[in-house]
Amino acid sequence: MFAVHFFEERNTLLTQLLKSIPAAGDDVKVKGRKGKVLEVTPVDEKNFQVFVKFESAPKGKSAVEEAKKKKGKK
Repeated sequence: MFAVHFFEERNTLLTQLLKSIPAAGDDVKVKGRKGKVLEVTPVDEKNFQVFVKFESAPKGKSAVEEAKKKKGKK
């Protein structure tokens, strides 16, 4: 088992005990967000840092705003 620490820029997102280490270029899903592994750096035999780049969310209107707009019209 390996302790894998997932980072986005300088922020720690998640630390997991995993049987396998993700490789650079792999697609991952952390906390419901899809991303791609940029770099994997070993700290020691059992600890690894994984740097992830997430896909940006679309900047459209949220579902809550749409529901309010529809509810207001008669």
